[in-house]
Amino acid sequence: MHQVLHAALGLAVASALAGGAAHAAVASSATNGFSVVETVHIAAAPDKVWAELVAPSHWWNPAHTFSKSAANLTLDPRAGGCWCEKLPDGGSVQHMIVFRFMPNSQLVLRGPLGPLQGLGVDGAMTVVLKPGAGGTDLTVTYDVGGYLKDGLAGLAGPVDGVLGEQFNRLKSQMETGSPEAKEH
Repeated sequence: MHQVLHAALGLAVASALAGGAAHAAVASSATNGFSVVETVHIAAAPDKVWAELVAPSHWWNPAHTFSKSAANLTLDPRAGGCWCEKLPDGGSVQHMIVFRFMPNSQLVLRGPLGPLQGLGVDGAMTVVLKPGAGGTDLTVTYDVGGYLKDGLAGLAGPVDGVLGEQFNRLKSQMETGSPEAKEH
């Protein structure tokens, strides 16, 4: 398990070094949990951002999937719907469950992402879209709580880095047609 957490930390550090447009922050952290907040302005209307947000196969980094292919990700847009992933061997992964679905404005999901799945934790992710300055202001809050022998505070930074990367990819997908950030 420590190898999985170490790998996640390495990916998050690499993602953070790559830079990006999302403003990210560890809002709080403690031994029993943490909260991270990502904010990004996307130069597109909320309904357009919403349509892309609920299609993670278009923008999620395949390196942060179990199958190594974002094309295997689906999000069923309804309360109780699954953000799931098909695996090549016929298996599947449930990443999160939709708890609240308010088109063009709010999405609330529950579940532990990635390496958090094997731990005694749960997570709640709230995504809010608001019209702003010629586009959409998107804010993502991911609260994680539970138990890990050495505490959860050390995971806040890596989770923040990975989520920041994903929402930068969404922004890039919306503004350039590709989730890969363009170098200037």
